[in-house]
Amino acid sequence: MEDAWKYLQQFTTARIALGRTGTSIPLSEMLAFRMAHAHARDAVYSLLDVDGLQSVCSTVFRLPVRLLWSQAAHRDEYLQRPDKGRQLHPEAAALLEALPAADLHKDIAFVITDGLSATAVNVHALPLLSLAIPRLQALGFSLAPIHLVTQGRVAVGDPVGAFLQTRIVVVLIGERPGLSSPDSMGAYLTFAPAPGLTDVSRNCISNIRPAGLSYAAAADRLVYLLQQALRQGISGVHLKDDSIQETRLLE
Repeated sequence: MEDAWKYLQQFTTARIALGRTGTSIPLSEMLAFRMAHAHARDAVYSLLDVDGLQSVCSTVFRLPVRLLWSQAAHRDEYLQRPDKGRQLHPEAAALLEALPAADLHKDIAFVITDGLSATAVNVHALPLLSLAIPRLQALGFSLAPIHLVTQGRVAVGDPVGAFLQTRIVVVLIGERPGLSSPDSMGAYLTFAPAPGLTDVSRNCISNIRPAGLSYAAAADRLVYLLQQALRQGISGVHLKDDSIQETRLLE
């Protein structure tokens, strides 16, 4: 007998209407679950494609691309000590202190970091940026050099933005893998970045991937939020995402 909930599978990738064999789920679904779990674990331990990201960003966007690293010395320490992933290594901070004046005081700085799924940013960061950056430049916003940070958490963008003295920082980061989404990327934007800020100061665009929020929709939302944040001088809980509402009004 067909599961009465099976029709709902067309609306979600969640694990529903799996069927049953006796008191358990079918063997095929159990194997699929174990495979999804393996993909999630692999994503957590995946590595940032530094060479690939540097090459494409510098060539396509014609922006300097620099490599930084957090205080987490290796992946196990990164997972066990989240605080170290939020802070720049002293040698990385020294590199930012020595930046030329021409790199400072820009409107927007993009930071790309691995987070809990380097796979996500390796796959999705460039498609998103290829849609967002030309639009931001066309609007007249100045962009700081792009910085790649290994073993980084969201808050690592705060010291980067502070050193750059940028008006706003955008962190593209791999989100915690789910059993149906090992490659979900998030974009966090923070106005007036400074060490010590919390998530109350940030806006988040989550689940950026073809099976979640599309690149086009994510770029629309990101550009809208950046325009509003820079115009109003705020971000986080004080900045509301009315982009969907405005789109409906235009329709």
